[in-house]
Amino acid sequence: MQMESGLETKFARFGDGLSVSDGAVIEGYASLFGQIDQGGDCVQPGAYASSLKALEAEGRRVKMLWQHDPAQPIGVWDELREDARGLRVKGRLLDSTQKGREAAALIAAGAIDGLSIGYRTRRAQKDDRGRRLLTELELWEVSLVTFPMLPSARVAAKGDAPCTDTWRSIAEVLDEARQELARGWHRTSTR
Repeated sequence: MQMESGLETKFARFGDGLSVSDGAVIEGYASLFGQIDQGGDCVQPGAYASSLKALEAEGRRVKMLWQHDPAQPIGVWDELREDARGLRVKGRLLDSTQKGREAAALIAAGAIDGLSIGYRTRRAQKDDRGRRLLTELELWEVSLVTFPMLPSARVAAKGDAPCTDTWRSIAEVLDEARQELARGWHRTSTR
C-alpha cells in the first residue's frame, strides 16, 4: 500500500510470535523474511539493518501506533531486532491511555491479530515473476492493525495452548487458500 507521503505499509498477522503478558507487554514479529504478501512483496533478510542502526545512533525509536494513525500512539517499542525469521519486536502498550487498554483487551480476546510496518523503500528489485523483493527499508512505525496483509503468521495471546503440527499444517493450507483468493480478488477488482 502506498500512502501520499511516500510512506508504505506492510501488514503481518502474528500467531506463535505475538503475545501479551502482564496486561501490557507485547512481543512478536512485525515482518517475516522470504514470505510473499498479498501485495506481491517479499522482505529480504537484512532489509532493516541500516535503519535500525541509524535509529539507535540517533537515539530515536520506532513508533507504536494504532491502525497507522499518527495521532494515536498506543505504546512504545523497547526492542527491535532482525533474526533469521524476521523483524522481532517487543514493547509495552500504555495502559495509562484508553486506546492502549483497549488494544491489550482486543489482542487478548483475539479481535486484533495483526501488526503492520510503516516504512519507506530504499532499495528493491523485481524477481522473474514481477514481485518486489524489498532489500532495504527505512522503518518508521509498527502498528497494531485489524487486517494484516501477510496472513501466514497469526496472533496468540500468552497462555494459549501451543499449536500442534496438525493445526499448523491446517493453518498453512488455509493461509495459502486465502492468499490465492486475495490474488484473484485483486485481479478482478483492477479490471
